[in-house]
Amino acid sequence: MSGEGGGIRDAGGGDRAAEGAEGAGGSGGVVVHGTVADGWEPVRDAFADNFLRRGDVGAAVALHHEGRPVVDLWAGRTGFDGGGPWEGRTAQVVRSAGKGVAAVCLLLLHQRGQLDLDAPVATYWAEFKAAGKDRVTVRDVLAHRAGVPALDTPLTPREAVDGVSGPRAVAAQAPLFVPGREHGYHAQTFSWLVGELVLRVSGRTVGQYVAEEVAGPLGLDLWLGLPADQEHRVGRIGPVATPEPPASGGLRARPKRTVQDAYADPASLTTRAFAAITPLPDENDPGYRAGQLAGSGTIATARSLARCYAALVGDVERGEQARDVEQGGPVAASQGGGRRLFAPGTLAAARTVEADGPDRVLVVNTRFGLGFMLHGPASPLLAAGSFGHPGRGGSLGFADPEAGIGFAYVTNGMQRNVTADARAQALVRAVRQCLR
Repeated sequence: MSGEGGGIRDAGGGDRAAEGAEGAGGSGGVVVHGTVADGWEPVRDAFADNFLRRGDVGAAVALHHEGRPVVDLWAGRTGFDGGGPWEGRTAQVVRSAGKGVAAVCLLLLHQRGQLDLDAPVATYWAEFKAAGKDRVTVRDVLAHRAGVPALDTPLTPREAVDGVSGPRAVAAQAPLFVPGREHGYHAQTFSWLVGELVLRVSGRTVGQYVAEEVAGPLGLDLWLGLPADQEHRVGRIGPVATPEPPASGGLRARPKRTVQDAYADPASLTTRAFAAITPLPDENDPGYRAGQLAGSGTIATARSLARCYAALVGDVERGEQARDVEQGGPVAASQGGGRRLFAPGTLAAARTVEADGPDRVLVVNTRFGLGFMLHGPASPLLAAGSFGHPGRGGSLGFADPEAGIGFAYVTNGMQRNVTADARAQALVRAVRQCLR
């Protein structure tokens, strides 16, 4: 990364920077690679501390501030169970942190006059009106109010990615709570709801839409449907131990009893929502990665996910692919200037509260805008105006318009959490410190 105004340093090169990269408090054991701008060193220190105290194995963090990159760091191994060293171009499955990217697709269609958020879903997808869902709106889908967070008959991993079985099943499903009146996290079914709407309205699959309208214009290494020739860049995702406080940095890892009971009960809406694909898919399988599961299958580098969020709130230059050219890569750089994805009205709508209160699936109070989680106790972001999405087990992406922030943390080590990961939260606290 070139230093804008001479302010960006290599986190692993130079005595002063390398000393800080060895870990907070002068402890060693992890080498942090990448770059950090002057004044943003606390993020680097918190990132190193994630490996030393909070159980990270391989991860990256990236941050844009007022349109320019100020943090681009990575460390560890490419796989949760080993592998080679994580590199700047290493990508990872980000699970539900990609839900925000999927929401961007519907909001862009709305911004261009192709989709009415307050129209019934059946206006675009006639089959969806079955079983009493004729009044469910597109807005309800984005706000997790559609009433179909689970399926009476779960899909197999192969059916989940075939492009047909998922939309057919969710269209036929009877509501499990009153649509429009309550909300409950559509953990898996969000994939088929959003994917089919994008297809019916645009004529393109959601993966094609992301590639052509989001990743391509911004020069992102971000995919919803991983090309085979990029498979070698993606690390292995999997479970790792979850440190308890105080080692975790103070964030409680063990959920409340009511939440524990919900996840332990195979008949609960919580369990059924996450088990809409049964058995759980192998997220390291090329077939899964090539699938276009809008709710859980996005693959990205941290710098690309951060740049995507930065482009929702301000102008950014083309990124990852232009960088490849600077480093001798094969992709032609764009000659265009800064790009912004959301018009002011779309940005305002995206983070306006649509659902707030008891979540029928997560069994805690959650807050949603249009496809994005909003800052709150269940999913703390930077500040009251932040919007984004966590991924179960660790990853996080969000934007904050007031602070001019686009943030992403990507990890291969899935810890025991759904909406608030101790490692991600440590990084967010460090960002707040830098902005004071």
